[in-house]
Amino acid sequence: MSFVRRKGEETVLRKKLFDGAGEAEMHVILKAPEEMYGKGRVFNRVVLAPGAEIGWHIHRGDGECFFILKGEGVYSDNGRIVTMRPGDMCFVDDGEGHSMRNEGSEDLEMIALVLYV
Repeated sequence: MSFVRRKGEETVLRKKLFDGAGEAEMHVILKAPEEMYGKGRVFNRVVLAPGAEIGWHIHRGDGECFFILKGEGVYSDNGRIVTMRPGDMCFVDDGEGHSMRNEGSEDLEMIALVLYV
């Protein structure tokens, strides 16, 4: 399988995530599971408007990485609060929990990747 997906051709989903405030705008980079060889369930560019968040949740059977592209986020790493800025990356492993909140005045953009263990 090989393909090119141009800007504007991606699938965009908007939904509330894990009871977080507002909605996340998710631009699908690879469709899971078919475009991820069954190895993961998320590979998206995620946009959180000011005040929006991905609510606290614990990973079961997978791990997740966020790579910050733009804006600033407040990340809970198993309850430890960390400010995330462009170029920063965080990872939560199977059995651990996290959340991300945009407390800034501009959109927070990041890449989210969820892979199965």
